[in-house]
Amino acid sequence: MEILSERQNSILEIARENGRVDVEKLSNAFKVSAQTIRKDLNELCDKQLLQRIHGGAIVGSGIENVSYEARRLLAPGAKKAIGLAAAALIPDNSSLLLNIGTTTEQVAHALSHHRGLLVITNNINAVQIMKDFQGIELIIAGGQVRRSDGGIIGLAAVDFINQFKVDYAVIGVSAIDEDGSLLDYDYREVRVAQAIISNARKVILVADIMKFERSAPIRIGHISQINTIVIDDVLPKKLADICAENDVEVVVVKP
Repeated sequence: MEILSERQNSILEIARENGRVDVEKLSNAFKVSAQTIRKDLNELCDKQLLQRIHGGAIVGSGIENVSYEARRLLAPGAKKAIGLAAAALIPDNSSLLLNIGTTTEQVAHALSHHRGLLVITNNINAVQIMKDFQGIELIIAGGQVRRSDGGIIGLAAVDFINQFKVDYAVIGVSAIDEDGSLLDYDYREVRVAQAIISNARKVILVADIMKFERSAPIRIGHISQINTIVIDDVLPKKLADICAENDVEVVVVKP
């Protein structure tokens, strides 16, 4: 196997820490030409370590998801800001469905001061986060545990969630297509996410801007089914138009 250069290793490390890298910023940081950086990025992408986007690259995606622990390292500041903003939309004395995801984990953290909240989730990590929150009654779905991320999936989880009709749902997705499709990798998790959307009066989607640059093969639904999306940057124009046409509220936060 061809060994990466010292600069390429550094670029990869920056990408893992920040979720993405920018050609111009890397050029300034390493004091080399933009062309040299593009060559480095192309080589890293050829090795399937990164995925090219306009102006830079992100940690690669495709038919397989990035590992859950790696996703926790992607855009942590953005996810925390999104979590705080989404939690602020949830009033005390309400009920909430919460799905699996590193951004929904940040919502769970931000619910610590809520009171009179009923939370139903298929996210073991969220349960660990919230189990000692005094103002929250916590219910965990039953079903198969996905070892890769602690998500509870499958038909048993879907049947469990279908027992409820809650005030709010907070969902994360793996990717958002330019046509508004909400996408994921595991059809078993998709079924759970669809049940969560169907059984909530108001649905809040939490997504960092990288979700608009990734792809996943399985359709959960459409952004028009969402009431509010909380993101860390402005939406691409086509998606912004879809949201405007369907009265989807867009909340933009800054890390």
